[in-house]
Amino acid sequence: MAISKLVITIDGPAGAGKTTVSRTLAERLGYRYVDTGALYRAVAYAAKHQGVRADDDAALEALCCGLDLKFVSTKSGQRLLSGEVDITDLIRTPEITMLASAVSARPAVRAYLLNVQRDMGRQKGVVFEGRDMGTVVFPDAEMKFFLDANIEVRAHRRYLQQQAVASQKPEEVENQMRRRDQNDSTRDLAPLRPAADAVVIDSTDLSAEEVIECMLTHIYAGDVPGG
Repeated sequence: MAISKLVITIDGPAGAGKTTVSRTLAERLGYRYVDTGALYRAVAYAAKHQGVRADDDAALEALCCGLDLKFVSTKSGQRLLSGEVDITDLIRTPEITMLASAVSARPAVRAYLLNVQRDMGRQKGVVFEGRDMGTVVFPDAEMKFFLDANIEVRAHRRYLQQQAVASQKPEEVENQMRRRDQNDSTRDLAPLRPAADAVVIDSTDLSAEEVIECMLTHIYAGDVPGG
């Protein structure tokens, strides 16, 4: 069934399955996929390597003004470049994960990436994965989802994902995730929460394919705000 080009947002906490679901949903619809969390990680990575503190708003603003971030499609999938440097794998460490959570709460960083993300969405036909896509960045998006799962399942998923780049124990991953959940959901600026008009899906006992089919059902049924 043909549908008009939409902006689709998929928000939720770490380990809920957003990345797998968002990528596959975009492929099924013939849409572009944007991992907005990678953009915050890129800022965190740059801050670490330039010695900028996560609470230094003036320095963060200057840092953001000098960034040139772009996604490129390759045979191995989507890659994120900072200038001409591929940082896709470099931003997936536990240290960058926590630093990204810290810088994402800073107004200068959010203002910079707000414009970057909205520019990416102007032509529609895109799936945005993030934490405040449906509440702040695209409050008028045609289709919004909030993907969640219980903390134990999310932590186990993240542990399996990080084995190639980190040597953390499962309990360390879960403790770190609990801290990040607390930081993201209680911050004053753009806290992690479902949009009022988002479709909330609990993926605890669902496969990625089941989540995708659920989303497609809502999309093709026209379950959009005001639809």
